[in-house]
Amino acid sequence: MRQYPNGIAKRQKLGGAHRCRARNQEPWAGKCDNPVSSIACETGCCIAPLKKCHGAVVTVTPMKDNNIYSMTGYASVTRDIAHADGAAGASVSVELRTVNSRFLDLAFRMPEEARACEPSLRESLTAKLSRGKVDIRINVQRPESGTNGALNLEAVKQLADLEQQVLVYFPDAERMRTGEILRWPGVLGEESVTAEALRDAVIDAGRAAIGDLVDVRRREGAQLKTSLIERIEKMETILTGLQPLVPDLIARHQQKIVDRLQEALGVVVPEGSAAPSKEEVAERIRQEVTIYGVRIDVAEELTRLDAHLKETRHILDKGGLVGKRLDFMMQELNREANTLGSKAASKELADASMELKLYIEQMREQVQNLE
Repeated sequence: MRQYPNGIAKRQKLGGAHRCRARNQEPWAGKCDNPVSSIACETGCCIAPLKKCHGAVVTVTPMKDNNIYSMTGYASVTRDIAHADGAAGASVSVELRTVNSRFLDLAFRMPEEARACEPSLRESLTAKLSRGKVDIRINVQRPESGTNGALNLEAVKQLADLEQQVLVYFPDAERMRTGEILRWPGVLGEESVTAEALRDAVIDAGRAAIGDLVDVRRREGAQLKTSLIERIEKMETILTGLQPLVPDLIARHQQKIVDRLQEALGVVVPEGSAAPSKEEVAERIRQEVTIYGVRIDVAEELTRLDAHLKETRHILDKGGLVGKRLDFMMQELNREANTLGSKAASKELADASMELKLYIEQMREQVQNLE
């Protein structure tokens, strides 16, 4: 058994599974629940230190999600926080807006009293979203009469003492007004909600909003998938109609070339040169027709277009994070459609190329919104 400097035993791969060489176990897929005696690798299998036993093996069930998600969505959740005496304390609202972006970009707008909730919400968002620009707005609204009307004399005395201390150093400073004193936190009654209650409410509202946002993005992603499948089917119909026509189109254009070459070579003869024989004319025609036939043959482009469409459909059926892969497929489809148009030797092929590029551009616009 190979010993590594950090005391980790090498894992041995057996037929797609892994065998723990520390205990010579059978291949398994799981993770040791002993954080001291094992380290989980990216496949979920165990890398065991030497001369240490494992804990119980916990089966790892990877999450599979065949849904497709849009990067645009909106969700808003409000939570009310009641005061200890049952009176209205505060209202917390969390609003999420997402638009498409190459990466995950989180922008928080919240009052300072809710700033402590940002790490928890950021962790929840990164666990659910992978791409998109997310605007998170958190508002905390307190009732205007969020006090019991009782004057907190202790707070007033402390405020007066603080003012006197300031006046010692700034004797010309303006004195506090009555309205400012009454609005000072803690002067009228107690705080409507505690910091802990506020934090719990913001996190609860945030997680609920994230769940609603994911549902919205999933529903819109399903609609986009339906739209993309419809365009794939239309493009497949175009290709199915073109494939039987290609041999006949090539034959017709080759015949046109033969007729034109026969007419030209039979009439135009350079001065002082002997007229070519029939065999030479036929050989020259055969060469030109062959070159032209290879140049206008679009069977290869049609085959690649069909393969790209099948792969695009496979990506959509598989689901998950499909945005970047589909964007690449749109580039390949557009390249083949352009080649088809450049080699088009008939109106049918030119029209088909234009129609294909129209559908591809429509799909590209939709793909830009997929996560």
